[in-house]
Amino acid sequence: MLEALTRNWWTLVLRGVIAILFGVLLFASPALTLGGLILFFGAFALVDGVFNVAGSLFSIGKYRGWWVALLGGLVGVAAGLAVMAWPGLTALAIVWLIAFWAVATGVLQIVAAVRLRKDIEGEWFMGVGGALSVLFGALLIIWPGASILSLLWLMGIYAVGFGVLLTVLGFRVRGANKTIRTFKNDVRGARS
Repeated sequence: MLEALTRNWWTLVLRGVIAILFGVLLFASPALTLGGLILFFGAFALVDGVFNVAGSLFSIGKYRGWWVALLGGLVGVAAGLAVMAWPGLTALAIVWLIAFWAVATGVLQIVAAVRLRKDIEGEWFMGVGGALSVLFGALLIIWPGASILSLLWLMGIYAVGFGVLLTVLGFRVRGANKTIRTFKNDVRGARS
């Protein structure tokens, strides 16, 4: 599992950078209309889901828990496509859709972090990212009638925090990849 994850460290970094850019965009444009917010979320969820699916597909046969990332990615793709297909849904329906997506992907990330705890150090970054997702979704469930500006700021905070955690995790996993390669080379050299 660790080897498959370390080979694809860049997908974590790319997802993190996209999330950070999405968050910064939300902060930079507080006057976004509901339609704009809906389309931005749909694009973010779709792109994040596609990269999650891609990362999981690279892990098939190498990591038995690859399906967790695949499921999380498919939830993201489905949420993104639903938002893009029906942008005229009411604000409340969109809030519920975003809340469901955040809770579902957060729980799946926590599951993945628990599974990684024996394989790498720093898996807690993924766990904290998942907990942020669950917290974000829970806040939307508790206060679904929040104004769009509040939702915008909440989404921006979540996206930047989540993105930073994923980016840090990606680079930590990359470091583990270098350690694994050095170890393998040392073992091969000792056998020669």
